[in-house]
Amino acid sequence: MNHTLPVCRARWRDVHDIVDLVAGPFADSATGAWLVPDDRRRRAVLTSVVRVWTEHALLSGEAYLLQDHSAAAVWLHRYGPTPAPTGYGERLAVACADHLDRFLQLDDVLGAHRPADPHNHLAFFAVTAQPHRIRRAGALLAASNARMGQARLPTYTEANTPAERDLYARHGYVAHEPFRLPDGTTTWPMWRSPGLRQPGRNPARPAICPYAAMSA
Repeated sequence: MNHTLPVCRARWRDVHDIVDLVAGPFADSATGAWLVPDDRRRRAVLTSVVRVWTEHALLSGEAYLLQDHSAAAVWLHRYGPTPAPTGYGERLAVACADHLDRFLQLDDVLGAHRPADPHNHLAFFAVTAQPHRIRRAGALLAASNARMGQARLPTYTEANTPAERDLYARHGYVAHEPFRLPDGTTTWPMWRSPGLRQPGRNPARPAICPYAAMSA
């Protein structure tokens, strides 16, 4: 059932739709409110930041959409030391203005908990609030997991709600010890071993924890 919805690889012409899908829920989240307290500017600021990373993913990763553009998955290939987007500091400063320190703080916290080993990183995953939302999410996650699995590398993402954590778990991800974002949001690092392509399987925990030592 999860595989009946068509999924396509995103192109440059799809950047606007992906950014719109991701920035909306981000602006409504506690983390988004902490990053940009001014609710009049929040959506515009977050849209600019999401665009920076989405464009970077199309150069240093992959992105996928349901064919009707109701869901998006943005992946970064982290096969070794991964450079920031071109001109990241300047673009972030322009986008965030006086909120820059908060974005850098969030970057530091997420980076401290990210796996050190080579992996594919699901950086953004967003689904519109419409009928069959869970089915749409499952279809896109299954398809993009299968594509990432061709590299025979683990995949990683962060879940910011129990519902997200449970969705990823149904697709073979294992939740590790949660940590807190600067705004207080509880976040679960989710790790999926290569080869686990069928939802519902219960993967064994890796014999060696893939996470880097936490410095913050």
